[in-house]
Amino acid sequence: MVNRVTLVGRLGKDPELRYSPSGQAVARFSLATDENRKDPQGNWTQETTWHNIVLFGQTAERAGEMLKKGNLVYIEGRISQRQWEDKEGQKRTSFEILGSVLRNLTPRSHNESAGESGGSASQVTPPPTMQDEDLPF
Repeated sequence: MVNRVTLVGRLGKDPELRYSPSGQAVARFSLATDENRKDPQGNWTQETTWHNIVLFGQTAERAGEMLKKGNLVYIEGRISQRQWEDKEGQKRTSFEILGSVLRNLTPRSHNESAGESGGSASQVTPPPTMQDEDLPF
């Protein structure tokens, strides 16, 4: 069985970086992916899907340092389902992408501060079969 997700999209907000009680960095942000398709009348429409991204460890810290709202990023990871009860006792479910590979695809000139660099990559664990030349772009 395989649970692997690859996304290229734009950040909907700056990453929110926090630390767990054990000291592990955790970054969260939303990512928008777009798909263009023709409607039944033949007109092109753009459909946007929002994804909740969660990164851990060094990857989370790098995201907090180098990513800003609007940056184009490549994320590789897996889908995770989380269930909880809200304040009214209703069961809720959400899906998140637990990222293991992060690449900032935004050129350096588009970042706000001179200290940021585009094209940087951070990775928690090396993917077993994916090589740079296997990337779809």
